[in-house]
This record gives sequence, structure tokens and C-alpha cells, in this order.
Amino acid sequence: MKIVVCIKQVPDTKGGVKFNPDGTLDRAAMLTIMNPDDKAGLEAALRLKEQYGAEVTVVTMGLPKAEEVLREAMAMGADKGILVTDRVLGGADTWATSTTIAGAIRNLEYDLIITGRQAIDGDTAQVGPQISEHLGIPVISYAQDIKVEGEYVIVNRQFEDRHHMLKVQMPCLITALSELNVPRYMTPGGIFDAYDAEITVWGRKDLKDVDDSDLGLAGSPTKIAKASDKVRKGAGEKVALETDEAVDYIMNKLLEKHVI
Repeated sequence: MKIVVCIKQVPDTKGGVKFNPDGTLDRAAMLTIMNPDDKAGLEAALRLKEQYGAEVTVVTMGLPKAEEVLREAMAMGADKGILVTDRVLGGADTWATSTTIAGAIRNLEYDLIITGRQAIDGDTAQVGPQISEHLGIPVISYAQDIKVEGEYVIVNRQFEDRHHMLKVQMPCLITALSELNVPRYMTPGGIFDAYDAEITVWGRKDLKDVDDSDLGLAGSPTKIAKASDKVRKGAGEKVALETDEAVDYIMNKLLEKHVI
């Protein structure tokens, strides 16, 4: 069984975010972490590896420093790491990103692809399903439990106030929730092995069946009109009332806003 896990190095929002003049994130200037949903997807793959002897390959697209997140994944137990990086890929929106990653995955053998539900820097939840569309395989999103039964995966899928139980034949793609599991820590031995391991680096020339018009900032149909690291709020309305008047005032405001 071969599993590909797509992971992303995202800004550590506790340290603040910075933007380039064109509105894109200045990723080189920020502290970074592995995207939480992706880490849950990686943990799910590692558990399948322990159960079925699967081979786990992690793929990320980003700056050369994104190699760090691949080594973290390998220190947790992944077998191989692939970094997709090239200047022409910079500034990509979800369409261009998913096109790029699908172009990389076409070089690989896989039974199952796992991505996170969404990245904390974009929150679109689009890239995973778009990859499945590019590759022409089924997708199950919002997975909160994953099992394998022969050639099939059985997924408990979160859906509003209930859940779906879905059975799909592989190859397929699953997007994982951070609530799927509790990811393991890196081991000391795993860290040493990961930093001795070779990371495969691919660029534009290594992508299969993609057009230049669908890559990078130029190939991104989504355009950022304005970006800001903080949303400033107004001072709000201040009133000084007695207790009974204050209650009536608040209730009337809630009614006006259709909260109650």
C-alpha cells in the first residue's frame, strides 16, 4: 500500500504575519509550523503504515525552507519527502497550487492520498478536493475516522450535526480534520535519521501534464485586492444605564440584530 500525504508549512500566527507589496504572504520572513490538519492526516497515514506496512511519502510545495516540515514528517515516521519548489510557482492561489501538486503526484504510485481539510493561512478547504479533480479520483472530505478494508477505505465523515459512513475503492483522496487524532511526537532517533535522509527536490520541469498558464501568480484566477495582518474594530457604543434599563437595552439590540 502506498500513501501520499500532502503537507504545508504555514505561518505560526502567534508570531504575527507579514505581507509582500502584492498582497501575498511574506513566508520567508515568518516563523512556521506544519499545518495542523495536515499533521493529523500524516498521523493517520503513519497508523495505516503500522497496521498494513504501507509506504508513506510526504509532498509539500513551497520555498526551499519548506524542507524543514518534510524532515519533521520524516522524523515522525514518513519514508520519503518531496519538495516542489520553483520561482515560477510563487504566489499561487488554490487553483495553481492544486495544479502544481497534482502535477507532482502524477510521478508517483499511490493507493491513497491524504491532505488536511484546510490550511490555517488560507482556510479555503479547496486544495485537497481540487487535487482529486485534477487526478480524476474520488474524494472524501472532513474525515474523522479512517479504516482500510481490502481495496476500500471506510471513512467516518463529519457533516454538520451528524456524520456519514462512506466506503470508497482506492485510489482516492481523503481530507483530514485536526480532530481525527492526536499526532505523535518526533523521536530522537527519528530526528537524526530525518536530517541524514535525502529530500527529493522537484521544479517546474518535473511536473507532469500541466500548463504554464495554470501555475504561479500569473496562473492564479484569484486576485488579492487588499491584505492586512489585523482587522481593526470600532470603539463600539457605550451607554450608562441602571440594571433593569441595561437588560431591556441589550434585549432590544439582540432583537434588532435577529440574534434572538
